[in-house]
Amino acid sequence: MMKVLVINCGSSSLKYQLIDMETESVLAKGLCERIGIDGSRLKHTPAGKDTVVLEEVMPDHNKAVQMVLDALTDSEYGVISNMQEIGAVGHRVVHGGEAFSGSVLITDDVIKAMEECSELAPLHNPANLIGIRACQKLMPDTPMVGVFDTAFHQTMPEEAYLYGIPYEYYTKYKVRRYGFHGTSHRYVSQRVAAVLGKPIEDLKIIVCHLGNGASVCAVDGGKSVDTSMGLTPLEGLIMGTRSGDIDPAIMQYIMHKENLDIDQMMDVLNKKSGILGISGISSDFREVESGCEAGNPDAIRANNAFVYHVVKYIGSYAAAMNGLDAIAFTAGLGENNGKVRAQICSYFGFLGLTVDPERNAVRGVETIISTEDSKVKALLIPTDEELMIARDTVEICR
Repeated sequence: MMKVLVINCGSSSLKYQLIDMETESVLAKGLCERIGIDGSRLKHTPAGKDTVVLEEVMPDHNKAVQMVLDALTDSEYGVISNMQEIGAVGHRVVHGGEAFSGSVLITDDVIKAMEECSELAPLHNPANLIGIRACQKLMPDTPMVGVFDTAFHQTMPEEAYLYGIPYEYYTKYKVRRYGFHGTSHRYVSQRVAAVLGKPIEDLKIIVCHLGNGASVCAVDGGKSVDTSMGLTPLEGLIMGTRSGDIDPAIMQYIMHKENLDIDQMMDVLNKKSGILGISGISSDFREVESGCEAGNPDAIRANNAFVYHVVKYIGSYAAAMNGLDAIAFTAGLGENNGKVRAQICSYFGFLGLTVDPERNAVRGVETIISTEDSKVKALLIPTDEELMIARDTVEICR
């Protein structure tokens, strides 16, 4: 059974995990920070050992990938004897557009299709492609697999993905809802079925991926039928710094008042809004949580607005699926903030959902947090996108 290197490339960062697929255990993981910027460094953590910090100039992603491979094969803190032990590389790719409804072996044609999706995700896809090319250059004989954030949502019906704008914008430019966090939503929904001991085909599940970026997904019979993010990750829930859903006319109104152009306005919606914008405190939910505990009205206001938006999406998806068996919470906030989980679930007493306060008083542990007699189950499921990427990679490289 092979060892898979999972790569998640950002514009100035590169996260990685090396997973032994025989045991599905992480051999090492790490992060290259500040690629192409002063002060670049690699944090490398072999399983069961201390983190090694290597400060070295990384002018580009080629150098970053080389440093990762060097760290993995290092005689002191490495975990493999040579690069040939890496059987395949799985790459996280943010946007696959309509071209990809599943993970694929990366070929020249696949790269071309990924480039065509780049204008839909200008911050992410070019970085993902740079990571793929850097790996191909250094590991020319190792198979590479692309796993797309959008792929899981390609099962959405037309009525869920179309916007109320002229249809020609869809036919000409593919303007539609794509959704993101698909790899996480897929992993978590599969775990829900396993924990409940029921076939996923028989379940209606709502997954709440609540982190700095946040989305809700309706999974009916194992397939995504709707999700809160749209053409871009800006739509949907109130997030760390993103506005989520707003009346589009707000943009024109503020642009006139503040004398902003469209790029400046988008910067406000992407980077200065959400929890940060409402609270004025921070985009970090942990600081908002502390603020709520201290009785800070700004923190409480932001927290309550966030919760309310999540609740509205869950309610609408329960209606869209004509039923609900389980709600799952995952990602940074979903896994670690029991108060927010309880607050969200408190709205669904009418569906027969009751949270058990004792079961809910945990962080980051896979567990059922609802009571035994709760008609709708609530679960905490730590996500593992890297493992999902590695599993797809093995499946495709068989």
